[in-house]
This record gives sequence, structure tokens and C-alpha cells, in this order.
Amino acid sequence: MNGGLVRLREALHDLTPSEKKVAEYILGDPKGVIALSVAQLAEYSGSSQAAIVRLCKSLGLKGFPDLKLKLAGDLQESAKVPEMQGYQEIRPHDSISTLIQNVSANNIQSIRDTVKILDEAMVSQAVEALDRAERIFFFGIGASGLIAQDAQHKFLRINKTAFSFADSHVQLMTAVTLTPRDAAVAISYTGETREVITALKASSELGATTISITKYGTTTLHSYSQIPLCISSTENEIRSGAMASRITQLNVIDILYLGVASRNYNQSVQYLDRSRAVIRDLNK
Repeated sequence: MNGGLVRLREALHDLTPSEKKVAEYILGDPKGVIALSVAQLAEYSGSSQAAIVRLCKSLGLKGFPDLKLKLAGDLQESAKVPEMQGYQEIRPHDSISTLIQNVSANNIQSIRDTVKILDEAMVSQAVEALDRAERIFFFGIGASGLIAQDAQHKFLRINKTAFSFADSHVQLMTAVTLTPRDAAVAISYTGETREVITALKASSELGATTISITKYGTTTLHSYSQIPLCISSTENEIRSGAMASRITQLNVIDILYLGVASRNYNQSVQYLDRSRAVIRDLNK
């Protein structure tokens, strides 16, 4: 699978200075790096071979050859879909046509990049944990809180006991009631939202299965999570209402929801049909 460029870009701020030198050089000339040896990359980037090895380890890769393989795949994909190269910033006085194209392209690209870094083994573990959980608690604040509410709504429709709370204090009070039979899903793009971290930490200490959905890289939320799920987005220092991260979080929730539903397909279909019928009758 590809994803070398995504991993580098997402992890950039978490790297050591020597690793960051290498990462910035690669991002500046990924095509040229494919033809380099470890010694050449160390020389050209002004770093060291040891730093390159550490960088690959930080990215969760087997080594420099693995990184080059992923870079080659990224470049091949970009050549096939040139219109998707890079994210587009929202600028003053953009036309409606430009806004439609740029916002849509950014959301699509965020999902594409998330697919590249989403660990299938972790997704499988998360689906299994949610399927066997007696209760599922979704924790999130602000924009991520809306994702938690959406998740609760979806899982309730297939008869999974699920909760989300808009009030952060209620969220924390609930976290201390979890048991090893429960699962907690913490949602935060930065992975540093204090209330969400506290809730997941409490859940972990009580033996609940803990799942996190955060940006790629080292985050505090991941450290309290048994099953970390990573997303990519266009988030910058000046954020446009957490748009792209919201889309990628929703996408991951949909994957988990359908994963659980597919494991109990016949039963899930029955519950979905019942909920549709009730709502249809209500609107008559």
C-alpha cells in the first residue's frame, strides 16, 4: 500500500530535528529520493544514516526500501490523478465555483490519504471489540462531539447499546462507570483534547477496550488506546471549521459501523428495517 508522503507530512511536527531534516528533504523531492541510497540521502539532507533508520521506524515502516516503495506508489498514483495533487487553501473572495471544487477536492483527498495510513489489522480489532461490547461509549468534544453523536445514532440502529454526551462533565462521570465488558471510542483530531484524554484514561484503567480516532503520529490519546486508528486531513494552524478532519472521522465511523453490521448481517437488516418502518409510519 502507498502512503509514504502522507505519513511524512502527518508526522512532521512530531519528529526529532535530525529526522525532520530527512523528512523535509524527501517531501521536497520524493521522485529524486527513490534513486538514492541511505548514504546519499543522509549526505544530501544534511542528516545521518541513523536518523533515516529512526525516521522509518517512527513512520511504522520496515526500513528505507519500504519507504521508497511507498513513495514510488504515491508518485504513480499522483500521475494517474493529477487533479488531486495537493490540498487547496480557502482564499479571500474565492468564487462559488472555486469553493465547490476546492472544498470537495480537499475532502476527497483527505479520505484517500486516510485509506493509505489506516491499519487494516487495527480496524479489524476495533470491529471485533465493538461487536462483542455490551455497551459502547463515544467520547468527543466540539466538532468531534458531533461525530460521537453520529456514531451513537448509527450503532443504536443495529441494536448496539451506545452512548455519547454533549456535556463534557457528564462524559467524564460516565467514563468512570465502564467495565471490561464495555468499549470506549475517543475521537479527537489532535489527540490532545484534555476532556477526551481524561475520559479514555479512566475507561482504560477500569479495563474497558479503548479505541482512538486521531491524526497520524504520536498523540497523548493514542497512549491510552489499545486500538489506535489514524486519520489524515488538511488541518492547518488556521482551521476552516475542522472540515476535512470531520469527513475522515465520519468515514472511519462508517467503516466500523458497517463492519459490525456485516458480522451480524441478518439481525442488522431486521433492526434497520424496523427503524425505517417506525420513522416512515411517524411521517405519514
